[in-house]
Amino acid sequence: MEKNTVVGSKRFTESYVLGEILNLTLRDAGVQAAHRQGLGNTAIVVQALTTGQIDVYPEYTGTILREILKRPETQVSISELNTWLKPKGLKVAIPLGFNNTYALAMRAEQARTLGLKRISDVANLPAKQQSALRIALSPEFKTRADGWPILVQSYNLKIKPGKVLEHGLAYDALVRGDTDIVDAYSTDAAIAKNDLILLEDDRQVFPRYDAILLMRSDFDEKPLEALTGKLNEATMAKLNGLAESGVSFEKVARTFLDKSADQRNDITQLSRFFKLLFGPDFFTELRDHILLVVISSAMALGVGTPLGILAYRQPRSTTWILGAIGILQTIPSLALLTILIALLDQIGAVPAVLALFLYGLLPIVNATYISLMKVPSNLKEAALALGCKQWQLLLFIELPFARPMIMTGLASATVIGVGTCTLAALVGAGGFGDRIIAGLAVNDHALMLAGAVPAAILALLAQAILTPKR
Repeated sequence: MEKNTVVGSKRFTESYVLGEILNLTLRDAGVQAAHRQGLGNTAIVVQALTTGQIDVYPEYTGTILREILKRPETQVSISELNTWLKPKGLKVAIPLGFNNTYALAMRAEQARTLGLKRISDVANLPAKQQSALRIALSPEFKTRADGWPILVQSYNLKIKPGKVLEHGLAYDALVRGDTDIVDAYSTDAAIAKNDLILLEDDRQVFPRYDAILLMRSDFDEKPLEALTGKLNEATMAKLNGLAESGVSFEKVARTFLDKSADQRNDITQLSRFFKLLFGPDFFTELRDHILLVVISSAMALGVGTPLGILAYRQPRSTTWILGAIGILQTIPSLALLTILIALLDQIGAVPAVLALFLYGLLPIVNATYISLMKVPSNLKEAALALGCKQWQLLLFIELPFARPMIMTGLASATVIGVGTCTLAALVGAGGFGDRIIAGLAVNDHALMLAGAVPAAILALLAQAILTPKR
């Protein structure tokens, strides 16, 4: 059977839209294609590319230079990029026709009041006035070599970043006045919509970010060649605006490709919510979410129960077992997913299931250990007096007595899994988290709720089904 071509995308509006344009273009050309959307930051998507889990995704020349190749150039040719990418098994092709550079955005009124037009104007403000400016950065921009660190160094900025906000939420914070400066992409639709201005990068710190396709060296890009030079900044901003107004990524992409798709979005948020909730992806997301949780919870039960028994039967090991399992619970979920991706050298269901399994261990191990400790001593003594061996005591006396509390631990582990599973969408594992992450990217509350509500219902159902009846 012919292998599907897999298109990837990052976790922001434009990448979702471009990824879907690639996906539909391939399908229109008769290629079996699928879109794994919102995979996370550059490092995760590139790893998915190099390990063959995706075949192609939309990227930008500046990001390729600074983040992937770690090179200082600001503008290079496609042939030069391909020379440097070849050892990695990658190549670029199909320049899409627009430059989407990083920028700093402010409310136009505030910028005029402070006399700010360029980034160097911010640097020239008195130290006290400069430090009073509140700046919120997206997680990737704050740490990227071609992001905030190079701006601070090149402009000698004294501002200390405050809040870290997802890109889709930062503009709302800026418009409300919760922050004064946010990082932006020059093709963001929110700039014109909210009367914002971009501060000029007058020292040309940012390289050009020409949109181009990054792919595996063995990928055949011919079906996508028709996209060469077909997008400009204005068109891309318009498509981003459609996506952020509630039009689905697929419909936005089809609008661009066919020039005839209906762009109207005049339904209410409530009706949009129900339409999204029971959309065509509902059963796929439900299946993925349930499978991830069921498999990880079963693994946690299969490993956690013996560990709890060992902690009970071997007092010398109790502190080590409970301590180690407790430490696992303190690792932030995103950090754990990142560690597992690095160790396994892959994204998708495997690292997600392992992360959920590790988080599910603590309630099951604790429940097993505590419940066995509560078995009445006279019950155990009577069984031993009747000639029961230790394994018989465990199987026929202690575990049946402990079963209700162990099931309560399983219920807790499963509920934790249902909630944490939404973050698995960041590594392409699917589930209702896909909707939540996509909604965050475009600040679409209806889409976020269409993912959060069924996940919450699943958690309640798991709690009701697995918790023992008294």
